[in-house]
Amino acid sequence: MAGKKAWFLLVSYLLLLVPWASAVHRSDFPQSFLFGTATSSHQIEGAYLEDNKSLSNWDVFTHVPGRINDESNADITDDHYHRYEGDIDLMHSLGVNAYRFSISWTRILPKGRHGRVNPAGIAFYNKLINSLLLKGIQPFDTLNHYDIPQELEDRYGAWLNAEIQYDFGYFADVCFNAFGDRVKYWSTFNEPRVASQKGYMVGTYPPGRCSQPFGSCADGNSDAEPYVVTHNIILSHATAVEIYREKYQSKQNGVIGIVVSTIWFEPFRDVPEDRLAVERALSFNAPWLLDPLVYGDYPPEMRHILGEILPSFSSEDRRKLSYKLDFIGINHYTTLYVQDCMFSECPQGLETQHALVALTGERDGVPIGPSTAMHMLYVVPRGIEKTITYIMKRYNNMPMIIAENGCPQRGENYTNVEAWLDDRDRIEYLDSYLTKVAESIRNGADVRGYFIWSLVDNFEWLYGYTLRFGLYHVNFKTQERTPKLSAQWYKEFLQNRDEAQYKSAFI
Repeated sequence: MAGKKAWFLLVSYLLLLVPWASAVHRSDFPQSFLFGTATSSHQIEGAYLEDNKSLSNWDVFTHVPGRINDESNADITDDHYHRYEGDIDLMHSLGVNAYRFSISWTRILPKGRHGRVNPAGIAFYNKLINSLLLKGIQPFDTLNHYDIPQELEDRYGAWLNAEIQYDFGYFADVCFNAFGDRVKYWSTFNEPRVASQKGYMVGTYPPGRCSQPFGSCADGNSDAEPYVVTHNIILSHATAVEIYREKYQSKQNGVIGIVVSTIWFEPFRDVPEDRLAVERALSFNAPWLLDPLVYGDYPPEMRHILGEILPSFSSEDRRKLSYKLDFIGINHYTTLYVQDCMFSECPQGLETQHALVALTGERDGVPIGPSTAMHMLYVVPRGIEKTITYIMKRYNNMPMIIAENGCPQRGENYTNVEAWLDDRDRIEYLDSYLTKVAESIRNGADVRGYFIWSLVDNFEWLYGYTLRFGLYHVNFKTQERTPKLSAQWYKEFLQNRDEAQYKSAFI
């Protein structure tokens, strides 16, 4: 233990001596800009059946053998439920002014609206929020980050049933009422497209529904269910926003939006077919969610391809959608090449099949950018700038927040803790992407925040504990948190030391 700490102190000292020729500084962003870290309840809290919390869909899913790469689960994970004060101290030591987290639906309403509000769940998030504010850190709350009460899945099929809109609205109302006097930033959902496609198209997320050629699930219809699910999520969002607008916003003075997953796409060939394929791929991405919330209907590219498969919005639906958004949250990690397959055989069983496109990270054997520990996650900083510009132009420069951006490490690449701590690749990734965010702002984009994924190593969904995104290394046996070099880099960046930016002496 002493050796590890001595090593880190030595490298941290060298960090302070070696200038980092960065083009980006804290002063390139407005003083009011939100700089933070991000997590989600299922991935860090643990205590999965403590204090009257019920089972979530992910609790059930991860206990089925073969679902998670390393056969792990999030029963304990970072034990944030008991260690939140120490984790807030880590945030405070970095100098962040915001923290993005999610509320566990099963802690607040173990049986959805069919049961009572759980006082222990309310008490936990009250303590978390109050502790953040005492440290000068703004809570940025996501209501749903994939996990829902299994009770709703068992009772009526959850997102496949329009009844979920009432359950989500009730959950949102409870949270606004309990926490909205202190929480000023709300997002309804995190990455709905990911949840619908992986849960109901390819079947790799709960509830594990799919059909051929996408997979061999016990039940499901991959051609229809993802669109029904996303439709119900959009209307659940609209339900929650309507409640917030009518009952809470004027007295609580907060804002509400949604967080979408984004990949930037570039044409595989410089030909009209692949340029059109890029437009289709983009439309089946963030606009699938955002077009209905801003313009009242799905993207024309989706309507043209899917026809009647894509649900329609009633006049009542459109009334609710008129409440719109205060901001757009953007999760962005990578960029890929797109190739048209409208007039040729598309790769079967992939999430891009319905968009009639094929994705790849390489062209003529050359990757689009340096590879990372995660499959199909390449380092392409220009992608975040182009994504911001695309969202800015499509949605009239609505305020944007980069809600997730980060770089993974893979477990089998390291033989000791010291190797985990020397995450210079992550520093290069974060610095280059932040540089492009700053350029976007200078070019007129209304970007108001940036959150690194993630504060600590945690349970990374299907990857279990084989991927680590944290600024802090976690020993999952002892729960010890140790800062990586990227934590020191972020701290130095936030201190606004414009005379020099710092990097590891080993680079």
